[in-house]
Amino acid sequence: MYQPPHFREDRLEVQHALIRDFPLATLVTVSPTGLTANHIPFILDPAASRLGTLRAHVARANAVWREADGQEVLVVFQASEAYVTPSWYETKRETGKVVPTWNYAVVHAHGRLRAVADEAWLRAQIGALTRLKEEGRREPWQVGDAPEPFIAAQIKGIVGIEIEIARIEGKWKVSQNRPEADRRGVVEGLRGEPNGAAMAELVAAFGGVK
Repeated sequence: MYQPPHFREDRLEVQHALIRDFPLATLVTVSPTGLTANHIPFILDPAASRLGTLRAHVARANAVWREADGQEVLVVFQASEAYVTPSWYETKRETGKVVPTWNYAVVHAHGRLRAVADEAWLRAQIGALTRLKEEGRREPWQVGDAPEPFIAAQIKGIVGIEIEIARIEGKWKVSQNRPEADRRGVVEGLRGEPNGAAMAELVAAFGGVK
């Protein structure tokens, strides 16, 4: 991934936080017909290895667990993203020398994929994924709420995926390269957009805008 120094994010705790907050990732593998991308929610176990271990499951009918077993893979997690118009920049009013851009925050995790068919492992993984998204709800759903024969049948139809992260990269492209007045303009502009609040907060946090 192209990494200009001002956008690079090497803090593991920040990278892990993005993975936890945005667990649906793009798993990129090499298949017999070329590159393949699958969109899969992952659970992160930060204590399982030096950089953390990712766990997920896929349908048994999905060939990725057979084709990529033992293969080095790439998992891409993406947080908020937003178009940035030059109209928000103070520099536009001063010189006019500005162009549009796009802000985003991503984490790339690299590692070797291992397919897992163990039932206990699968039960633990689906339980952890369910808790991640159900905790905090007024009436959280639990795997045990469904009939046991039904869950057992569902587990037979999936295969686990485990990836010990060997290399991890973070990139937060959130207007850090702009002057302070421009960053303030971006925050104000994004806060007025229908889906801009999350990116506005990232620009404010990483750009020192209050």
